Amino acid sequence: MFKRLSNKLIITLFGLLLLLSTAFIGFAVWSTPMFLQELNQKLNLGLAKNIVTEKELLVNHHVNQEALQSVFMGLMVVNPLIEVYLVDTDGKLLAYSAPPGVVKRDRIDLAPIKTFLSADRHLPVLGNDPRDVQRNKVFSAAEIRDNHKLQGYLYVVLGGQAYDSVVDMLQSSYMLRLWTGAIIVSLLIAGFAGFVLFRHITKRVQTLAHSMEQFKHSDFQQSVGLPARFDGRPGDEIDQLGITFREMSERIIQQVKQLQHNDTSRRELVANVSHDLRTPLASLQGYLETLALKGPQLSEDEKKHYINIAYQHSERLRKLISELFELSTLENQGARLHFEPFSMSELIQDVSQKFQLEAQGKNLQLSTHIPAQPAFVSADIGLIQRVLENLIENAIKYTPPGGQIGISLMHGQHTVATSISDTGHGIPEADLPHIFERFYRVDKHRDEDGTGLGLAIAKRIMQLHNSSIDVASRPNAGTTFSFQLPSAELSAHH
Repeated sequence: MFKRLSNKLIITLFGLLLLLSTAFIGFAVWSTPMFLQELNQKLNLGLAKNIVTEKELLVNHHVNQEALQSVFMGLMVVNPLIEVYLVDTDGKLLAYSAPPGVVKRDRIDLAPIKTFLSADRHLPVLGNDPRDVQRNKVFSAAEIRDNHKLQGYLYVVLGGQAYDSVVDMLQSSYMLRLWTGAIIVSLLIAGFAGFVLFRHITKRVQTLAHSMEQFKHSDFQQSVGLPARFDGRPGDEIDQLGITFREMSERIIQQVKQLQHNDTSRRELVANVSHDLRTPLASLQGYLETLALKGPQLSEDEKKHYINIAYQHSERLRKLISELFELSTLENQGARLHFEPFSMSELIQDVSQKFQLEAQGKNLQLSTHIPAQPAFVSADIGLIQRVLENLIENAIKYTPPGGQIGISLMHGQHTVATSISDTGHGIPEADLPHIFERFYRVDKHRDEDGTGLGLAIAKRIMQLHNSSIDVASRPNAGTTFSFQLPSAELSAHH
């Protein structure tokens, strides 16, 4: 029960209301007597003065018993709760209206009386209760003078013992019942309203929590359905939380799929590397063992032949390891490129010259088609040279004798396009999406001397240049690879 957010909020609200209500009742119980005392004193503020004005209660410091009894009788009729005391100038009680034996004091403090009679008084002013040595009560007071000489004070206590019992009854019965009943009703109303309100508010949170739980049980691989209110429209913090969770879950699913794909690729890479390393290494070891065991029995020509084969396998092994390291370096997120303007025309001429002898050795015609106007691009010249070498080397490898290989350059509005085409066997349509994958080879034209990394390296280099390599091929009609680079003039404006 206490684990649900709505229940926690309701209990918290109920507890706060109960605490505030208890404090309010306590304040009301404490402040009500003060208010009643202030009200009573204000209503009877001039009572003592009026009595003194009408009756001569002290004559030459002697009590006028007749006038005093008249006052006692009049006040008993009007308000039996009022008690009247006649006090001399020292605070000593001279006469009073209370029954004999109930008065506990024979003297009262005159300081409250003087405060009451002063101009800067603040009501209520409490004075001594002659019937209780510890209790103070509100009163009305007036000076009694004879020929302007102070004779004493008329001290009227505005609530006797009977009034005390009424106040006690009022506090313990009516007020407490009234406030307790009001608080209980308020708590019930607030509890019900809080229950409805918080359940409505937290329903969205519960929906999100349920969706998150489903997402967790799906091993973070299955998208979860969320209500339409979490569709991205502006809302409160809960709506924003739902939108964020939706985006986060979609991204996590993509990342999990990417991790699974990377893991599959890693396994394939390890298998391919193991196979491609094992083949030349086994051949190299076999020929070296033959030379070591049968060296004296072999002729010089046989020894040279074995050494030459061993060298070819070691060279293939070196090239595979070198290209693996190169691809790993290029795929590193911190790979840095050195951009500079250079002539693409001159680079193509230099690279094509490098492969002329190899092409002639295979009876291939390697030609370039370069406009007379120089084409300047902004790129990493070393990496672009590597792309050209890989593509030309690939074309030579898969073009049969008597074929042609052409390198073309074309100016665009803001780019320079380069294409390498051949008249080789072509690439089947089913294999085209995979030719840039590491170690991928078209099976029916598999070349054991290749590493299967050349196109992967070329593709990664173009990605680092924010470009790509396009390929067009038809079986038995040849293949064309092309890529574009920004012209140096465009880059200069940026």
